[in-house]
Amino acid sequence: MDDDLWALIEPLLPPWPERSPGPKPVGDGIPPVAGRLGRPRRRAESILGDKAYDSRVVRRELRTPRIMPVISRNGAPNIKGLGILRYTVEQAFALLHQFKRLAIRWERRLELHDAFVSLACSLICRRRLKKAHS
Repeated sequence: MDDDLWALIEPLLPPWPERSPGPKPVGDGIPPVAGRLGRPRRRAESILGDKAYDSRVVRRELRTPRIMPVISRNGAPNIKGLGILRYTVEQAFALLHQFKRLAIRWERRLELHDAFVSLACSLICRRRLKKAHS
């Protein structure tokens, strides 16, 4: 994170709690973000996938929580547009893995990992917008 971005973000972060379970962050460490919980996530109604994801096990696991798999079967023609979707998803994973804390998951707590994923997504979007405007 560059200094300009940190100067924008730092005033928005809450102060470090007095009785914190962990060590106080050093330098540009990110203190925990407190606040209200968001809306509960909704269950997906369908999952798109290409032939690489076609197997009985995958289809059965998706149907257990009542999720309809939309996956091309091996030997059948492709569902139009799934290759583009898969490329987009894999590109997103590649961009997220450029961040060391996400390439290897160090965080045990899900909410911390989700916070780092959100921060990484924000930084990726910022880079893309900055590149588009220059």
